[in-house]
Amino acid sequence: MPTDAVPAMTPEELLARVLYRDAMVLILDKPAGLAVHAGARDGSHHLMDLLEPLRFGLPRNPELAHRLDRDTSGCLVLGRHRKALARLGEIFAEGSAEKTYWAVVVGKPPTETGLIDKRLKKLERRHGWRMVVDDKGQEAQTEYRVLGSNGRLSWIEAKPKTGRTHQIRVHLAAIGCPIVGDSTYGRGTADLVSPHLHLHARSIRLPFNPKKPAIIATAPVPPHMVETLRQCGWTSPE
Repeated sequence: MPTDAVPAMTPEELLARVLYRDAMVLILDKPAGLAVHAGARDGSHHLMDLLEPLRFGLPRNPELAHRLDRDTSGCLVLGRHRKALARLGEIFAEGSAEKTYWAVVVGKPPTETGLIDKRLKKLERRHGWRMVVDDKGQEAQTEYRVLGSNGRLSWIEAKPKTGRTHQIRVHLAAIGCPIVGDSTYGRGTADLVSPHLHLHARSIRLPFNPKKPAIIATAPVPPHMVETLRQCGWTSPE
């Protein structure tokens, strides 16, 4: 069961989710349940329909520099015009964007820190598709660190070194720790804890201009993850 779709946001609600803004770049705190582009299975609204309030005087809406899954919350980068999008495209293509995710998983990894190095391949099915670990797939690497645990659930920091579809979800499930709420890669285990995916794009660092400090943004913990994170030792008041 996916995270329930969020209702259409007002311009004021959207503006309140801007984490960073300059002449080139916007970073938005995307809510879980909001698809970033057209094609959502239920035909509901998506982020690209809502971006006009984020023009801030420019003639065109900002555009996505990368994507987040519908049910993943947190830092989403947009370019404000073509020059910005071209530079952001370079940053993401060369892997110099540093993305940090927080996840709550069922179980605990075998080691406190580690590198999951498992190739991934898209498996087409009659009723849809999913990503699977496959030696003939594309290279995929995810660094992880256990930040806290109560024995049953663990709070994980994950840093993808590559950008494959569903990479963190598949990799954590592959080491026996599916993400809470993941009905695709943790059905019958993780989705019994909560129906809401507990994967959050916590922060991002972009070396946009080599002559200036890197752009850094951090997204607050979404409401549906607060209680499970606290069970794993998170104590921040946010």
